[in-house]
Amino acid sequence: MDIRLDDLGRHFPPQWDGGKVAQAKTVFFKALALEAHRFYGGKIQVLPRASLPGFQWFNAWYTPGVSAVSTGIRDDNDESFELSWRGNVVAVVSDSTRVLGDGDVTPPGGLGVMEGKAFLMKVLGGVDAVPICMDSRNAAGQHDPEVLIDFVRRLAPSFGAVNLEDISQPNCFRVLDELREGCDIPVWHDDAQGTGCVTLAGLLNALKVAGKELKDCRIVFNGAGASNTTIARLILQAGADPSRVAMFDSHGGLHAGRADIEADKRFYRKWEICQETNPGRVENVAEALKGADALISLSKPGPDVIRPEWVQGMAKNAIVFACANPVPEIYPHAAKAAGALVVATGRGDFPNQVNNSLGFPGILKGALLVRARKITDAMAIAAAKTIAAFAERQGLAPDHIMPLMTDEAVFSETAAAVARQAAADGVARRALAPERVQEKARKDIAAAHQALDMLMSSGLVPPPPEAMIRRCLDAAIAAVG
Repeated sequence: MDIRLDDLGRHFPPQWDGGKVAQAKTVFFKALALEAHRFYGGKIQVLPRASLPGFQWFNAWYTPGVSAVSTGIRDDNDESFELSWRGNVVAVVSDSTRVLGDGDVTPPGGLGVMEGKAFLMKVLGGVDAVPICMDSRNAAGQHDPEVLIDFVRRLAPSFGAVNLEDISQPNCFRVLDELREGCDIPVWHDDAQGTGCVTLAGLLNALKVAGKELKDCRIVFNGAGASNTTIARLILQAGADPSRVAMFDSHGGLHAGRADIEADKRFYRKWEICQETNPGRVENVAEALKGADALISLSKPGPDVIRPEWVQGMAKNAIVFACANPVPEIYPHAAKAAGALVVATGRGDFPNQVNNSLGFPGILKGALLVRARKITDAMAIAAAKTIAAFAERQGLAPDHIMPLMTDEAVFSETAAAVARQAAADGVARRALAPERVQEKARKDIAAAHQALDMLMSSGLVPPPPEAMIRRCLDAAIAAVG
């Protein structure tokens, strides 16, 4: 029997409720990921982008001809963006200290996620990317942000941008802020800025569905890691009222009385939120959610981290973003049964996926095409508004507030918006009309799809074995049943 992953639910027992189906999907995709990665030996490879019409072309691609390229770049370093792949290549850098919900998985443990990021960049953004997992421990065996900072600075001349990923806090704050200002290429922390961008996009549209205004909403943030602190910062910049915002970490509410956060200078981003929000000094999430309009949770994997009775106490037409990976803090069916109007998660097998994969391919593509020196918060907000507008044109509904990753046009539109804002912010090396950026991005994305289709149709990239998929499905049903 042909097992189509797009219609996976029909292969589970019909008597199962939503919770069992969701649990089985998690087990299935984890099993499939292991077997498929072993089958393919990873997800990406390096192939030439230049032709080889004959043997003598080696003299141009390598010695003696390539000496002219080296000296040309020596005399003008910006030529490296035109004469090499630097103009379209991103380093995906991680020390693997906070991978998904699994924590520190050792430096090579992050390769699967970094390869996945590189895969998505190519297919969704037409951007080449190199996964790099490094060891950030110093001589004392401690994870040291200065090791990461020095590593990326030394690496930067080979790349057009750097995507930081899965770095634990508080190191992630210093690493991003230092490199963002200290490098002459964009350094982007996708867990933080990327997640912030797409969450803002989803919230803007969820509020339209709910008939509410951002400035009037009471918003509760559950979790105070790199993602949620950046999400809060962008949402506040977009117009949320800080007096109506409250954030919570594992020790309680963030507010001006949190001396523990004030005392630890490494957590300066959390302290900024303490000073700006939660003037009533509410100490627990359940209390804060009474009458709240929106909950944005990026904490620990669920289910049952967010209780249905908390959702019941929220305002009418409540919005719940439960975005922990791999299992949301509350399943969508449970949140809706408790009264939520709009529910979003980070997973693609539920409606309303709020995942940074909708943002970073277009954002980085736009930044690369104008040779941006950095990605500003204004560029991220411009991307968020573009993503939101794209979904709005399709028609908003409680189960449709975001585009899908299959909506290819959203990535080229996002690239154009980011390029426009880069020029406005004065960080673009070259002037390029947004229309040209959008067309170039569209062509590069189409070329990436065509190349993958050719590899698949030729058999050089074989299809996944049906028996492998069936084996994983049977294992998931047995594990949950």
